Amino acid sequence: MGNETLKRINELAKKKREEGLTPKEQEEQKELYKIYLGSIRSQFESTLDNVSVKADDSKVIPFKEAYRKK
Repeated sequence: MGNETLKRINELAKKKREEGLTPKEQEEQKELYKIYLGSIRSQFESTLDNVSVKADDSKVIPFKEAYRKK
């Protein structure tokens, strides 16, 4: 996600606070938020891929493996 996308998100947020958004702008904001949240989730997933934990038996295992839902 680029700086232009973040800039547009901030512009729409400011306009929403100050004067409100048109229906077209509301849809644009909704789509931009989806892109933004997808990017954040992706970054978080990448971070978790590189995290390890030390188990009770002193064995080091990947975080996702250690906390996988059973």
